[in-house]
This record gives sequence, C-alpha cells and structure tokens, in this order.
Amino acid sequence: MGPIKFTIIKKLKTNNRFNYTPRYYNGKDGVDESKYTTKIDAYTESYNKNDFGSHWKDARKSSRSRGNMEFNSTILIIVAILVFIFLWIIDFDLSIF
Repeated sequence: MGPIKFTIIKKLKTNNRFNYTPRYYNGKDGVDESKYTTKIDAYTESYNKNDFGSHWKDARKSSRSRGNMEFNSTILIIVAILVFIFLWIIDFDLSIF
C-alpha cells in the first residue's frame, strides 16, 4: 500500500499544452527563423492560426489590470465590526490593559 495523497492540501498537476503543427501546414505566420538556433525553437513560442484557446489566453493576459489588487476597505470594515461583535459577546473588558 502506497502513501496517501492529500489532494485538498496540494494542488493537482495541470496538463501541459501540446503545441503541434503538422509538417506541411502553414499555420504559424510571422516567425523569423534566423533569430533562433533551430527551426523547432523558432516555432515553440508561436501558436497556430486556428488555436483559439491560446489566442484567448494571451488576450486575457494582456487586458488584465492591476487596479483591484489593493486591500478592499469594505472588507476591513466588515471584519472590524465582526471582531467588535465577538468581543461584546464574550464580554471582553478593556480595563485589563
């Protein structure tokens, strides 16, 4: 019997995306092969014209904004109110400080 894997704690491994282009298919345009050492290296970073999933993923990455990364003040106020309600329920006394 092997070790037990806890998938709740550790994230599952995501599948790798296979970027395959047949030999005589001209699906990848605009790749300058002279910049790379081999032809395989030149085409690994580009996507096929009909690979809509990869194009969609790149468009999502480019359109993301970091405007909502700061801590929300509404959440801070709600947490403070809940802490004060909890302290009132357990009859916390501030005179001990």
